[in-house]
Amino acid sequence: MMRVTVHADRAAAGAAAAVEAAAALRETLHRQENARVVFAAAPSQLGLLAGLRDAPGLDWSRVSVFHLDEYVDLAPESPARFSRFLRTHLWDAVRPGQVHAIEPGADPEAECARYAELLAAAPLDLICLGVGDNGHLAFNDPPVADFADPLPVKIVALDAASRRQQVADGCFADLDQVPREAVTLTIPTLMAGRRLVVTVPGARKKAALRAALDGPLTTDCPASVLRTHAHCALFADQEAHG
Repeated sequence: MMRVTVHADRAAAGAAAAVEAAAALRETLHRQENARVVFAAAPSQLGLLAGLRDAPGLDWSRVSVFHLDEYVDLAPESPARFSRFLRTHLWDAVRPGQVHAIEPGADPEAECARYAELLAAAPLDLICLGVGDNGHLAFNDPPVADFADPLPVKIVALDAASRRQQVADGCFADLDQVPREAVTLTIPTLMAGRRLVVTVPGARKKAALRAALDGPLTTDCPASVLRTHAHCALFADQEAHG
């Protein structure tokens, strides 16, 4: 059920994903008064975010934005915070009508409940996400992923592979700086989105993408569940697809 397109390079994959996401957002705003969109914060998303910044015909004042995850015990001013990444690369440029950032603070359990309530207020029209080096979606790493998770948002311990990815992506100087826990939207929350746009560039994603597309449906590769979504479009580059 998942539509997969492969592009020459990272830039082309990101640009195509942005065209898809912008079209989905225009369609939503044509059909209804407001739209609700969830974004991933990662270098893999830069092409998509750049394309959305420049996409014509989008009334961002009618859009409420959310994001997939956020570290626990990371200073609010840290440049590695995902909400800061999204503000820098999209939100400050397009000025959405409402911005809902995850703020774990001193009580991340309470923040999970608050964010879950915000998410439940209306359907999520579009979710833009990537696939982790270990096949994760958001921070649903293989050890904690649950395709039938009863929680919409939860605190998770980060898998070692996820933490190493943050260093490889240049978000932290070394592994010791990477937080060990995060707040994440769970897989049922992601799969409830009306439209999914998934951007997967780079050679480090090759094994995870192969497992997601051709392997068994299993939490050993959480991204494999994307194949069951009725409206999922995945954009890869040649390095990731091989």
